[in-house]
Amino acid sequence: MLKGMALLPFVLSLLLFLLLILVNGVHCFGEKKLLKLQQFQWKQKWDASSCLSQKSRKEKGTSTLEMKHRDYCYEGGVKDWDNLLQKRLILDDRRVQSLQARIKNMASSKTEEVSDTGIPLTSGVELGTLNYIVTVELGGRKMTVIVDTGSDLTWVQCQPCKSCYDQKEPLFNPSASPSYQTVLCNSSDCKSLAFSTGNTGICGNNPATCNYVVSYGDGSYTRGELAHDHLNLGKTPVDNFVFGCGRNNKGLFGGASGLMGLGRSSISLVSQTSAIFGGFFSYCLPSTEARASGSLVLGGNSSVYKTSSPISYTRMIPNPQLSTFYFLNLTGVSVGGVTLQDSSFGKDGMLIDSGTVITRLPPTIYKALKAEFLKQFSSFPSAPPFSILDTCFNLSAYQEVDVPTIKLQFEDNAEMNVDTTGVFYFVKTDASQVCLALASLSFEDEIGIIANYQQRNQRVIYDTKESKLGFAQESCRFT
Repeated sequence: MLKGMALLPFVLSLLLFLLLILVNGVHCFGEKKLLKLQQFQWKQKWDASSCLSQKSRKEKGTSTLEMKHRDYCYEGGVKDWDNLLQKRLILDDRRVQSLQARIKNMASSKTEEVSDTGIPLTSGVELGTLNYIVTVELGGRKMTVIVDTGSDLTWVQCQPCKSCYDQKEPLFNPSASPSYQTVLCNSSDCKSLAFSTGNTGICGNNPATCNYVVSYGDGSYTRGELAHDHLNLGKTPVDNFVFGCGRNNKGLFGGASGLMGLGRSSISLVSQTSAIFGGFFSYCLPSTEARASGSLVLGGNSSVYKTSSPISYTRMIPNPQLSTFYFLNLTGVSVGGVTLQDSSFGKDGMLIDSGTVITRLPPTIYKALKAEFLKQFSSFPSAPPFSILDTCFNLSAYQEVDVPTIKLQFEDNAEMNVDTTGVFYFVKTDASQVCLALASLSFEDEIGIIANYQQRNQRVIYDTKESKLGFAQESCRFT
């Protein structure tokens, strides 16, 4: 009896402890990963010349191009990182609005007739958020281009140029390339422009060349003639590659020479190189850590990847009206090991896009994710919302924090584990305003987007022949 009385305080303490756990939720035992805040370093002055001499390699039937974030390419470094990081969110909001409008236009089969005198401001994508660049060789000249899975036409600025934005490399000179030829107006390539860009090609005079225009949602555009030339992707040659030779260009292209279109139409780089690479490509998008680099792999030999987890595949959702985009079916989300419950899962396809920064979720799914994240991250001081991000914290007093894991589940049991560097977006570099890097769509009927911030340190694999998409964890680096 005395022994039982002696144990009573211990039993009561244990019961009280368990009761506190239940009151605060079982998430106390949730899955978390350590995030070291000092790894987000914005004060470096990058060597912009390194962006113009990126590496490449050819192995096992693949061509691998070094990929960098274009923030490394500002001359002398960025003067005001807070302003840049905040502006990117505002531009990202415009890009998503433009994408939604573009999708609605394509779904209703609208195309724009292009005249010789005007640049139509049709619904397109916002270019200020396109962040990742690679180097290719076109007509014997190295060109740094922005990579975008949401675009189809690859283009570069050409001389003579009627109106061009500033770029770091010399303009492409068609007259210096013996393999350069313009595309004729009555060709199948010219006719494909309406489908791939939303604008029909127009005929030039003497000779009857195919002129193109691609307009973007912020007023940016490129305009010139469709042409073909010899392209080298690393050490892999591509003959008669069709691209846009831009003579009149305006926009936020960050000093790059142009853009690489990795969409699904017949004019995209993926389609044009399908005989070489089999319709396969993959990328690993680097984080913002100092000197970080990733890779764009053209070809499907998975032995060249440096993944740290098995590849899980999900099917691409077919959408005949929007067949230039990549869609997949989001079937679930977990936060800190807690599976969210929502009737919206599995109903509509989600767009995966390398150009959008912040992932957009249907409102009800985002609401559930936000509530669970706040439940598990409640011990940290809050901060005001900014732009599209409404779940923010003041972490300026911390060197490191334990962050609840976020996992996105797709059809066929495929899963993408969001890297810790893709959970928070730093609105302010001193960490006084750090926000959950996901946002809600405005309406339930809009298309959700899996964006590049959540794709960091993942190998994302596109198999367009088998119409499937794969994910695996990988610490991105070229070497």
